[in-house]
Amino acid sequence: MYQFAALIFVLVMMTGCAGVIPLDAPDSASVHENAAIVTEPSAPLPYILMPVNPPILSASNAITNATGMSFASIPGGHYREAPISVGDILTVTVFEAQAGGLFIPGEAGVRSGNFVDIPRQQVDQSGNINIPYAGPIKVSGQTPRAASNIIRERLKDRAIDPQVVVAVAEQRGNQVSVLGEVNSPSRFPIDPGGLHLLAAIARAGGPKFPDYEVTVTLKRGNRTYTQYVSSVVHRPSEDVFLSPGDVVFLTRVPRVFMAFGSTPSPGSIGGTNNRRFTFENAEMSLAEALAKAGGLDGSRANSKSVFVYRFEPKRLLESVGLKVAGFPTVQVPAVYKFDMSKPDGWFQADSFRMRDHDVISVAESPSTEFIKLMNPLDAATTNAANINSIVTSR
Repeated sequence: MYQFAALIFVLVMMTGCAGVIPLDAPDSASVHENAAIVTEPSAPLPYILMPVNPPILSASNAITNATGMSFASIPGGHYREAPISVGDILTVTVFEAQAGGLFIPGEAGVRSGNFVDIPRQQVDQSGNINIPYAGPIKVSGQTPRAASNIIRERLKDRAIDPQVVVAVAEQRGNQVSVLGEVNSPSRFPIDPGGLHLLAAIARAGGPKFPDYEVTVTLKRGNRTYTQYVSSVVHRPSEDVFLSPGDVVFLTRVPRVFMAFGSTPSPGSIGGTNNRRFTFENAEMSLAEALAKAGGLDGSRANSKSVFVYRFEPKRLLESVGLKVAGFPTVQVPAVYKFDMSKPDGWFQADSFRMRDHDVISVAESPSTEFIKLMNPLDAATTNAANINSIVTSR
C-alpha cells in the first residue's frame, strides 16, 4: 500500500513541476497554441537510398573527383608573348645601312653605325605612337616584332634600308591583378614568355591558407571561373596562361561536413563542442570523417546503418542503373548506406570520398529506444522505493 502511494506521489510531483521547471525556449505545445495560422505539413521529400557497392562507390567518386569548371577550357588564355597595350611605354630605335640617310645621329662623327633612339612614348588611348616621317602608327594589339615591321614598312621609301627595334620599357596595360587571400595582393605585367596562374599567385606571395581551403576565381572579360587551388596544383592542365586584364581572386572557403546520431557527444572529442567539422586535406574519406567525429558510440550505435546524405546529379544515378527521370530537379536527394559491422564496410568507407556539406548520420541501435524508455521508469521506481523506506521507518 505504501509503495503504491509513494509511486502516485512521485507521479503527481512530476506532473506538477511541468509548469514550474524553467525552459530554454518555448516548448512545442506552446508554439502551436499561440500560432494564428498553422499550415499543412509538406509531403515527404523523395530520395534515393543506395547501399554502397563497388559500382556505386566508383560512380560517386568519379563525380567527386571531377573538376567542375575547367580553367583549361577558358577562351583567350594562350598568350605567350603579351601584345602591346594602351598605356605601355615603348622605346624605338631606327638603324640605317649607311651615313647620309634620313636619321642622322647627333654623335655620328664620333661613333660607328647610323641609328637613333626615338624618345620614349606612351601608347595613347587610340593605341598609337608617333614616329618622325612616318606619322601616327597603331601598335596596340601588336607584338613588339610586328610593330617593328610596321614602322620599317612606313620608313623604307625614305630611309636607307631601315631596320627598326621596338621594345616595351614599361608594361602598364598588359597587367593582371591578384587579390583576396594572398600575402601580397598586387598588380603586375605579364612576362614576355607568358605568365601561368600559379606563377601569378606565387608572385603575390602565395595563399594565406592551405590550398584545399582556398578557391581561386579567374575573371576574364565578363565571365568568372572558380575551383579550389588544390585542383589547380594537382592538375597541370588547369595551370593556364593568363591574359592581359585577368583578375585572380583567392577566397578562403573551408569545406565542412556534419556528423549526427550515435557518435560521441559534442565536447567529448578533443574539446570540439559542435557537430560541424572542417576538412583536413583535399581528399577526405568517410573513414577519416568518422574518426574526426569520434567514431561510433559503442553503447548506442547501429554499426549496420551509417548513412551519408547529399544531393547527386541525375547522370550519376542513371550510370548505376537507377531510373530517376521522375525527379523534377537535376540534383536528386541521395542517401548512401554503409554496413560497418562487416570488414568490407570499413574498406568502402576508407575509399568513399567526402564532399563539402555532406551529412553523416549514425543510426541508433534498436535497443537504445527501449533503454531510453526504461530510464525514467527506473528513476521513478527508485524514488518510490526511497520514499517508502522513509515512511516505513517512521
